Amino acid sequence: MSWTGLVEAVLDLRVTTTAATFVFVAVTAAGLTTLAIRRQQRWLLAGLATVVAAAAVSVALAAVLVEKVWRPFPDPLPVTVYVWSGLAVLAVALIIGRWFVRRRERSRPLVATGLVAAATAVVLCAAGGINAVFDAYPTVRATLGIDDYRTVPFDAALAPRPGSGGRAPMGGWVPPDDMPRTGAVTKAAVPGSVSRFSAREARIYLPPAYFTDPRPDLPVLVLLAGQPGSTDDWLVGGRLTGIMDAYAAEHRGLAPIVVLADGTGSRLANPLCVDSHLGNAATYLTVDVPQWVRAHLQVDPDPRAWAVGGLSYGGTCSLQLATTRPDVYPTFLDMSGQAEPTLGDRSTTLRDAFGGDAEAFARNNPADLLARNHYPDSAGAFVVGLGDREYRAGLERLAAAARAAGMDVHVTELPGGHSFAVWSAGLEKELPWLGHRLGLDA
Repeated sequence: MSWTGLVEAVLDLRVTTTAATFVFVAVTAAGLTTLAIRRQQRWLLAGLATVVAAAAVSVALAAVLVEKVWRPFPDPLPVTVYVWSGLAVLAVALIIGRWFVRRRERSRPLVATGLVAAATAVVLCAAGGINAVFDAYPTVRATLGIDDYRTVPFDAALAPRPGSGGRAPMGGWVPPDDMPRTGAVTKAAVPGSVSRFSAREARIYLPPAYFTDPRPDLPVLVLLAGQPGSTDDWLVGGRLTGIMDAYAAEHRGLAPIVVLADGTGSRLANPLCVDSHLGNAATYLTVDVPQWVRAHLQVDPDPRAWAVGGLSYGGTCSLQLATTRPDVYPTFLDMSGQAEPTLGDRSTTLRDAFGGDAEAFARNNPADLLARNHYPDSAGAFVVGLGDREYRAGLERLAAAARAAGMDVHVTELPGGHSFAVWSAGLEKELPWLGHRLGLDA
């Protein structure tokens, strides 16, 4: 194997597998043992116990701060996250504690270097263990922030072509010989012209057929991240480009244009996908984004060729938009969405987002809207992990409510929990259904 091939192989190593987690556990155990064991009695009797207690108290206080005071996430973090965090804190505490108890080690470079290396290894393995819980950065390449997909600048070459008129017939469209083998990703600012919502730059996947002449008018999937999240998440943890390129390869280069729009405004913000003092996220996603896409990209303008989807918060949001604005998004993909929009619990949500107005909440809550209205022209897919105890039951109830409201929906349950392993697999599995629904098989 060449040097280049070796580097590529290392970059493509998966770091969220069971085997990788086993390595993290083994290295962490070895590192903590190296940091903890010394023959000095004072250290064994007092220092070690003090350091372990300090680490445990620190993590417990951090958990209370995150879950009860700060509350940046609508749902509790998995216990595994706190366990790995505690091990990382313990490694740092051990090296600090030994620095005070074993002062001679400061003047012994080899020993000091070994201790720093052991602590660093534990911290990195803890980060790897946490990453494995969510499968957010599945490979070494992703962890280092190295893209594995083609990118293009957003310029006039991507704009709608004059005289494109109506939608090109998909059934008779023949890809030209010079069509690229893969799609490409570009980025652009999508302003909140009507909503005044402050959004981050969108990422946009354009399939191979978009880079042809003549160019067909393609359907659109607006795909949303979770909370916390960013518009890059589907490209990294979600394996978006690989999934879409594989679909396009089997469909003459045709696939939906995927707009990775910002549904929160910042990584930790939670505007609940509604219009409120937290930000007019609903108007941004149902007015500003569609208007901008139709003006700046060559797409099929018919709403029947448009879908909205997302993971976790993004899944909740997709069902909210499908129930509040079925005229904009008659097709949706709810992956591990919550049972209702939430800031942690119903009372907090009503108080902090709706000013205590229960009816305003009901006007934005899919469960209430599905009980009140009928949606005969809407269709959707619900995806959830079999091990997702937090979200599975609520999603199944919503699916039943959607059927009762006249929607054509189905539920896909996949191995895994609340992670990108489920969401990327879910997108891949649902893409044929979605392509058919949006007219790509016509």
